[in-house]
Amino acid sequence: MSTISSTGIGSGLQIDDLVSKLVAAERSAGQTRIDNKKDKLTEQFSAMATLMGGMSAFQSSLNALVSAGSFTSRKVSVSDEAAFTAKATGSAAAGTYDVQVEQLAKAAQLGSDAFASASTEVGTGKLTISVGDSSFSIDVADGSNSLANIRDAINKSSANKGVQASLITDVEGTHLVLTSTKTGADHALKVTTSGGDGGLQTLVYDPNGTKNMDLRSEAKDAILFVSGYEIHSASNTVSNAIEGVTLTLKAPTGEDNSVQLNVDRDDAAIQDAAKKFVDAYNSLASTIKSLSRYDVSTDTGGPLLGDAMLRNIDSQVRKLISSPVSGVTGSYNTLASLGLTTQADGKLKLDTVKFNAALQANPGAVSDVFTSSNGVAVKLADLMGSKTSTTGELTVRSSNITDSLVDLKDQQDVLNARMKVIEARYYKQFNALDSLLAQLNTTATSLDSWLAREKKD
Repeated sequence: MSTISSTGIGSGLQIDDLVSKLVAAERSAGQTRIDNKKDKLTEQFSAMATLMGGMSAFQSSLNALVSAGSFTSRKVSVSDEAAFTAKATGSAAAGTYDVQVEQLAKAAQLGSDAFASASTEVGTGKLTISVGDSSFSIDVADGSNSLANIRDAINKSSANKGVQASLITDVEGTHLVLTSTKTGADHALKVTTSGGDGGLQTLVYDPNGTKNMDLRSEAKDAILFVSGYEIHSASNTVSNAIEGVTLTLKAPTGEDNSVQLNVDRDDAAIQDAAKKFVDAYNSLASTIKSLSRYDVSTDTGGPLLGDAMLRNIDSQVRKLISSPVSGVTGSYNTLASLGLTTQADGKLKLDTVKFNAALQANPGAVSDVFTSSNGVAVKLADLMGSKTSTTGELTVRSSNITDSLVDLKDQQDVLNARMKVIEARYYKQFNALDSLLAQLNTTATSLDSWLAREKKD
């Protein structure tokens, strides 16, 4: 039942105003408690999101540096990149190699005799195409035996794992062209037929027998010599010649020509990786400092000031960057020994001169300090991952805050319902008072009239 309000018809009282103020007074304590709690929880939730974002970003940076082999970077130079280009991973040994490219790997390609057009009917039966040791067949029936239909059946076959069919039209007519999708001598093409009207015989190609199609390109391995050693590769991307080095062949060098390949440590790239590590760490340090800050002048603090969880994370991170790396011996076994030192504000600073000296003296130790199984970058990434995982401390904390906010909403609903009951009670009381005052006013007016008449009499 809706509440009937009035402005005090009988009494002149401002009932709506009175009820509003009384209800506000009743609500005040409970609403203030809810609002304060909500503001605090919202601030904490936002802070947790900021912290989780900062830690996840730090983890991603660390993983990228480790997976890319950034601390064992190699640089390569090729005296003639028209012959080949090269890339090297951290496992590549420094050295100089003479490389001679004798031939490039090629894919097999067959071409049919010319037909009048793509719609010319070829024949019926079973067409079997072999690519190296694998093969597949298509059935060619009446009504679907045109050159275009055969091309489409080859390309759409679910068993086709290694050949592309196409049509090429020249001055003589239209040719069916079959091309192996892989280079190398092991991917030669063979076409046979069986059954049908015999028309498909025009597409037969057997390297050791009938050759009704033309061999447009022979399946070949790449052949190259590295420091005099002969190497064969089914692909023009050669990764099995020099450990840690991938060659991309482009053109033969000629029989009597060779190209020089140099592999060396990339000190500039390694130093850049150290700088990226410092930048990523300092970004997280800034986030932690902001969340736990305290401003003496305003007597205000960050949303996680004094928070035990944040203190624990900060402590664990600082321990990892300051402790010697287990398993790394010698004088270069800490970040500080490599020139990465902690400043007064908690951030790291890279001394490039000291870092380069360590790199020249013991490049293996530099890499191990960062990326060995106990390396700083690896351990920090593991720590970040454990804290931000679905069962991690930050995720659980954020979930608890969300639950508290939901509970607070329920408390708000209860308070609102109680205020409606109180508001209805006040209106009922004031409306009754207004009605009583109205009756008293009527009685007083009648009494005044009676007294006035008596006085005249």
